Amino acid sequence: MRLLSLAAALLLAAPLAHAQQPDTARYDLLIAGGTVIDGTGAPRYRADVAIRGDRVVRVSRAALDRSRARRVIDATGRVVAPGFIDLHAHLEPLLAMPGAESAVRQGVTTALGGPDGSSPLPLAPYMDSVTRAGVAINVAYLVGHGSIRRTVLGMADRAPSPAELARMTAMVREAMRDGAFGLSTGLKYLPGTFAKTDEVIALARAAADSGGIYTSHLREEGLGLLDGVAEAIRIGRDAHIPIVLTHHKVVGKPMWGASVTTLAMVDSARRAGVDVMIDQYPYTASHTGLNVLIPSWALAGGDSAFVRRLGSPALRDSMRRGVVENIMNDRGGGDIARVQFARVTWDKSLEGKTLADWARREGKAPTPENGATLVLEAERRGGANAIFHVIDERDVERIMRHPQTMIASDGRLSRPGDGHPHPRAYGTFPRVLGVYAREKRLLTLEEAVHKMTGMPAARLGLADRGRLAEGAAADVVVFDPATVRDQSTYEAPHQYPAGIPYVIVNGAVAVDGGVPNGARAGRVLRRIGTRDSGLGTRNSGA
Repeated sequence: MRLLSLAAALLLAAPLAHAQQPDTARYDLLIAGGTVIDGTGAPRYRADVAIRGDRVVRVSRAALDRSRARRVIDATGRVVAPGFIDLHAHLEPLLAMPGAESAVRQGVTTALGGPDGSSPLPLAPYMDSVTRAGVAINVAYLVGHGSIRRTVLGMADRAPSPAELARMTAMVREAMRDGAFGLSTGLKYLPGTFAKTDEVIALARAAADSGGIYTSHLREEGLGLLDGVAEAIRIGRDAHIPIVLTHHKVVGKPMWGASVTTLAMVDSARRAGVDVMIDQYPYTASHTGLNVLIPSWALAGGDSAFVRRLGSPALRDSMRRGVVENIMNDRGGGDIARVQFARVTWDKSLEGKTLADWARREGKAPTPENGATLVLEAERRGGANAIFHVIDERDVERIMRHPQTMIASDGRLSRPGDGHPHPRAYGTFPRVLGVYAREKRLLTLEEAVHKMTGMPAARLGLADRGRLAEGAAADVVVFDPATVRDQSTYEAPHQYPAGIPYVIVNGAVAVDGGVPNGARAGRVLRRIGTRDSGLGTRNSGA
């Protein structure tokens, strides 16, 4: 009996001894000799980083014993940082592209999907399917207001009835219980554009009740930009919810420079107690459907209703005038050569070409009026996606410097040969590091990494991600500060970045020597406190 008691005591003591002497065990991975930028904004320092399982177990300024590690990555001359968190990612192709190469090669280890009011519904079964499939990066989701509105109201241009609003609110609450991190809107897009502010506030309150955030594609980013920012701030204030002005920018020459005012509005709102932040991509072009140039009333009711309106000479002329107005003063930038086709399913030869190129091919002068006719024709054929070169670099830099701005791609998962995507899909994060930190010195490297890691993690409540510290999730990126750079361009977008040799996701090396190795260690992250999240986001997913 005494021997049994002694054996039991030894077994109980073993875990305690292990916890007191963590260095007695071997490390799975040791990243040695690098310069740590830990994601908090603190100054860099030389340190070794040791990983065991899916956790960082040591961050040591003294050199660690390499013989204790199963594998050693020599990071001499390189920066070791937390994996980047993409706060605005279009993950729709994820199940077809589980390797997420266009993201992970940038150093992205966590991406937030469901932006701009569009998300999978219902959310729980979709997230379960991602878990079963296995993915290379961590993914999390917002629930989309536009997806909910489409489900309940279709493409109707009207306010919901009390019963319909109650159903929409219940759908938000259901998604939040399933693990959504908040609500997104795309008030520039259909059907979100048909929603009045009070409708959005009601749904944002439901997300706020569960601890969620609100991200807003503003109703307008051109001539109506200031009203769009004011509306988002009002939603945050009245719904008592933290907000993000997502992919914040100033569209169209008439408004260039207005970021001075929008950033002052953010500062004023924060002083008044509204928790408002910003995310941004580092480019002077946007990317969305070509039909953003068409007045929303013309698209109400869906494709068949649009085609019927085209058959009316009076309505067609009115649509055309509306498109010309948008070409001249908003997303068209005053010149149809600024509108570049990205995806055209009905004529792949147009991809990469401009609206002006199409006009010339049709024997027409590249005027706004002829461009408007072609925009309506493109929508009749099924629509197209386009890149709009309508943003001023000075606004990009001013917004990036703001202390509440985070970096996010707004990029869609992409692979070589598939369409002609915006270069942000391949280059957002390395572009900030290489162009805006190293070359332009707009940000310090510490500031840049903080905007990609610690800040978005805090916005999402991911306590164990976004920082490089003992006990944190082992999401790590190793990059060369002298060579890291985007290589994707508007002319040749399908190019992976340079200078990012290693990316680690939940302790597994996903990019090894600059090449993805097929690892599928990513997880579906659910908001803390949801029914499937266990002890929170650190234990969620699979």
